[in-house]
Amino acid sequence: MILEGFYEVSNTAVAGDTAVTTLKINKDHKIYKGHFPGRPVTPGVVLMQLFKEEAERIFNKKLQLVRADNVKFTTVFDPTLDNELILDSNLTKAGEFIKLKGIAKTKSFIVLKINSLYKVC
Repeated sequence: MILEGFYEVSNTAVAGDTAVTTLKINKDHKIYKGHFPGRPVTPGVVLMQLFKEEAERIFNKKLQLVRADNVKFTTVFDPTLDNELILDSNLTKAGEFIKLKGIAKTKSFIVLKINSLYKVC
């Protein structure tokens, strides 16, 4: 975990190539003190990192991001409004690579859509 204490996994359901994980985001984490005071916004690169860490946890392998295509941030994620983030991922293994197509969302809206490729280390 790159950001110690940033989140905890509250639930994961894996069926075939699909994984749905619910994360509880720590709204008091130090990252929000500078991003941004008075209006916490989760940095986009952190949202992308959450998908990587979840794929590492599911496959029990270290991964390295090779490529991220069609990364679309559709709205900001403010953990003071809703600290639950759902990662809905389609994960397929292709040799030494893992392809991920994912959506990060709250109960109310989509935060991020991403297609990415990771190399198994």
